[in-house]
Amino acid sequence: MKDRDASDIEITLLLEAVFQKYGYDFTQYSEAHVRRRIMNRMSLSHMNTVSELQNAVLHDELIAAKLLQDLSITVTEMFRDPGFYKSVRENVIPILKTYPFIKIWHAGCSTGEEAYSMAVLLKEEGLYDRTTIYATDFNQQALNQAKEGIFSNEMVKEYTLNYQLSGGQESFAGYYTADSEHVIMNQALKKNIVWANHNLVTDSMFAEVHMILCRNVLIYFDKALQNKVQTLFYESLTNGGILCLGSKESIRFSEVFDAYSELDKKQRIFKKKYKE
Repeated sequence: MKDRDASDIEITLLLEAVFQKYGYDFTQYSEAHVRRRIMNRMSLSHMNTVSELQNAVLHDELIAAKLLQDLSITVTEMFRDPGFYKSVRENVIPILKTYPFIKIWHAGCSTGEEAYSMAVLLKEEGLYDRTTIYATDFNQQALNQAKEGIFSNEMVKEYTLNYQLSGGQESFAGYYTADSEHVIMNQALKKNIVWANHNLVTDSMFAEVHMILCRNVLIYFDKALQNKVQTLFYESLTNGGILCLGSKESIRFSEVFDAYSELDKKQRIFKKKYKE
């Protein structure tokens, strides 16, 4: 049997300490992702060993908060992957229009840019007033920023281009107010978004919904956790419900693969088959 590297053992002990002390379980996250984020935090904190970081995490809540922020996934942008949103307009909206009311779960919403993007799309399609978007994440700091809906204006040019490429029908500038440093999303876009803390690793079914978006989150999980979360999504969707994953994610090797049909193979949009 090959001996484990000492740093691997230290990382295992650190993750166990984080779970025991703070209740966040990263043990089924991708090893490469976890190691990269831990080593980066050690460098920023001028620490030489993982054990040193573990001691700090257990006794210093500020260091712990920084590590939790590091390990969570906060990469996002407005209308990220415009082709996906264009496909939603073409392939998903006609289905959603058949419902008298619509419930959408945006799992792993991070700082909220993509939840606001969906709100914009639904508004333009005449569906927002009968929709509730449940936007969840385990990172409370990210959720607080999402709820505020205040973002740096440095990305507005890129966001505007994304919006246009996604099939946007209005002037994107009409959805926010701006000052010299920030853009503030309109209150009308916030009214039907419910922000909530939910951990895909440890929490159970959130709600029965017509559509789930969880894009570019599962790539940070190991195979067992991916399968667990896929089952959670399946159980949370109504018959005929829509599942939207990221461009590098798939249900192909999950236990629920046969329970879906593909609406758009390229954009990773799936429809739950009807059960008897």
